[in-house]
Amino acid sequence: MISRPNQRVGVFLDAQNIYHSAKNLHKARVNFQELLKGAVSGRQLVKATAYVAKSDPSTGEDSFFEALRQAGFDLRVKDLQVYADGAKKADWDVGLAVDAMRLAPSLDVVVLITGDGDFVPLIEYIRQGLGRTVEVVAFLRTASRQLRENVDFFKDLDSIPRALMPIGRGRAGSARGGNQTRRKRTK
Repeated sequence: MISRPNQRVGVFLDAQNIYHSAKNLHKARVNFQELLKGAVSGRQLVKATAYVAKSDPSTGEDSFFEALRQAGFDLRVKDLQVYADGAKKADWDVGLAVDAMRLAPSLDVVVLITGDGDFVPLIEYIRQGLGRTVEVVAFLRTASRQLRENVDFFKDLDSIPRALMPIGRGRAGSARGGNQTRRKRTK
């Protein structure tokens, strides 16, 4: 990745995607402050937004939301939808995509923190339609292959120092060595 300090960066965090990947892959919590720092990489942060679902305050989600705010994220919150069959859904894909498309013209770099392949059309639009650089930060092991192949730069969340904290410990755990790939930009 070739980053310049004057690049204007917008960060869009699919919070549930990253939270559950960290929990399932590493039995760890995410240090969102270190994650944001690793995503911005010394450039000029214009806006960082985290997309979350509200279900039940007794689950501790309020402290999760506060941790995101303290890390520097603005929150977009929606209620968890519960269907008659008991299925639950809190999909922010469209909201995240619309926000990214709105802000992209005033950015040099759009950073998506998600492994969800549903964002490939958004990436294509921002890269080809708007001529902006798109980066993704996610866990290599759970990130969609198509997502990784369509961005200008992919950063394995495992490569960001102190981005993971073992569950049950107060101190930040060491992140394992990760992979980063850079794609040649095509127009």
